[in-house]
Amino acid sequence: MRRLAPWILAPIAAVSLAACNNAAGDAAAPAEVTMNAAIAADDQFDTLEAVVENAGLEAVLNGVGPYTVIAPVNDAFNQSGAPDFTADDMAAQGAELVRAHLLPGTVTREDLLAAIDRGGADGATLLTMADEVLTFTRDGDAIVVTAENGATARLTGREVVASNGVIQPADGLLIGAAPAG
Repeated sequence: MRRLAPWILAPIAAVSLAACNNAAGDAAAPAEVTMNAAIAADDQFDTLEAVVENAGLEAVLNGVGPYTVIAPVNDAFNQSGAPDFTADDMAAQGAELVRAHLLPGTVTREDLLAAIDRGGADGATLLTMADEVLTFTRDGDAIVVTAENGATARLTGREVVASNGVIQPADGLLIGAAPAG
C-alpha cells in the first residue's frame, strides 16, 4: 500500500473542512434525520442497512459525525459478485466495507465537482476511514469514484444531506479487485 506524503494530505483536509461548512439541505432528508435513519428509510439502501446492522455500526451513522458515505445501492451488492456481507460470519468484513466507503467530513457533490475542477485531469483525492485513497473524476456529467485497488463506482441519484453528514448513492462497491474487462 502506498503512503501519502504529508503535503498531499493538505488538499484532502481542505476539501473536507470546506465541506463541513456547507449548510445546504436536501428535500430528501430533513436536517434532523441522521444518516442511519435516512439509509433505513430508503429502499435502495436495504442491503447497506443490513450490512451496517450486522457490523454493529448503527451508532457511528447515528453519531455526531460529520461523515460522507459513498453508499452502494442494492444493485451494487448484487452485481459485484461480492460475498454476503449480511451473514453473521461476515460482520468484520462488513465493517471494513463501510469504512472503505466512509469519508470524514461533509462532502457534497458541489464540493466534489469543485475539487475535481481544481485537480484537473488528476481529479480529486480523499482519504477514507479505512485509510485508503479514493479518486474522484468526471466522465461527462457523472462523478466516478476509483479506489486504490482499481474498483470503481459512479455516484447516482440524489445525494441525501442528513444532520450528521451526506449520503452519496453509488452504483458499485469500492472493495476487492477491479473486474476484468
